[in-house]
Parts: sequence; structure tokens; C-alpha cells
Amino acid sequence: MPSILSLLIHGLALVALLPALVSAHMVEVPAGKKECFFEDLHVHDKMTVTYQVGEGGQLDIDFWLTDPQAKVVSKQIRQSTGSVAVTAETDGRYEYCFSNLMSAIADKMVSFNVHGVIYVSGDDVVAPVEREIRALAAGLTSVKDEQEYMVVRERTHRNTAESTNSRVKWWSILQAIVLFSVVAWQIYYLKSFFEVKRVI
Repeated sequence: MPSILSLLIHGLALVALLPALVSAHMVEVPAGKKECFFEDLHVHDKMTVTYQVGEGGQLDIDFWLTDPQAKVVSKQIRQSTGSVAVTAETDGRYEYCFSNLMSAIADKMVSFNVHGVIYVSGDDVVAPVEREIRALAAGLTSVKDEQEYMVVRERTHRNTAESTNSRVKWWSILQAIVLFSVVAWQIYYLKSFFEVKRVI
């Protein structure tokens, strides 16, 4: 029977390893290009990739995930956000790609997170405290992903609002210029009616 101290040490070791298992990235995918990344997994390891497009074009991107035999495990076409989870069936390099090949003009900024669970044999003898720590770590990862999603959405909405405000400002200035021009022309035109013209 494991002691409380050994359970606590195992739990702290798991929490210390958590940053190594979770990574967040931001990548710019140029128009007509693709960006690929990979993770080396062993049998029964789990990997989850969540992504969202923060800037560029229609805020959509193509995504696919392939196994070590180059077989497509998951594919998503023209999505602005997505989440793909895979459990490794074979050892090897699992590759995931973000493709902007459908766009000829717009570069796209993609924020993505990769997190995974390393399979440890004998999970049936895991202590309840360690099981709870793993569940808590998974919950924290989910909250972190959601917060990053909200930050990118807020940035996108703020950029849209600032663009709209700028357009309204310039449209108001143009209207004022047109209004003053019309008023000046009307004054000049009406003044010409009341001018006395003498013929000698």
C-alpha cells in the first residue's frame, strides 16, 4: 500500500511534467502554403490538437492529421476552429498540417495547442489521488484552451470594431465636406439672383 508521501510525490511529479505535455503555438500560414508539425507517439498515447484562425481572409484553414504510415487520421476543410483527438495505434511520428493552399492572397494567423497523455501501463492500479490529479490537469488544460480561444476572439472582434469606427469617421468627414460644399454653392448661387446688373 503506497504511503501518502509517495502519492504526493507522484502527484507533484505529474504536475511538474504537465508543462512538457502541453504546448501553445501561434503560426502564420502564408497564402498558397502549408505548415506542418509532428509529435512522436507510442502505442496508446493520446494527443489532442485544438486550433483557431485569428486573422486573415475568411478566418478558415484546412487541417489534417496523418499517422506514421502517412494515412490520414482526421481531416477538416475550411474550418475556423477545430479540435482533433487521436490515440496512437502504432509507434511513430504523427504529423499535423495547417494548409492555406486555397487562398491566393490572404496570409492566416493560426493559434493552436497540442496536449497529450502519455500512456503508462498498469493504470488500473493508479491511486485515487493520482487519478484525481490527472482529471484536474485535464480540466486545467481545457480551461487554458478556452481562455486562449477567448483572447483570440476578443482580438478579432476588437479589430473589426476599430475598422468599423474608422470607416464611420471617414464617412462622416466626407459627408461634412460634401455638406459644406453644397451650402457654399447654394449661397453663391442664391447671391447671384439678387445681384443688380445694370446695362449702360
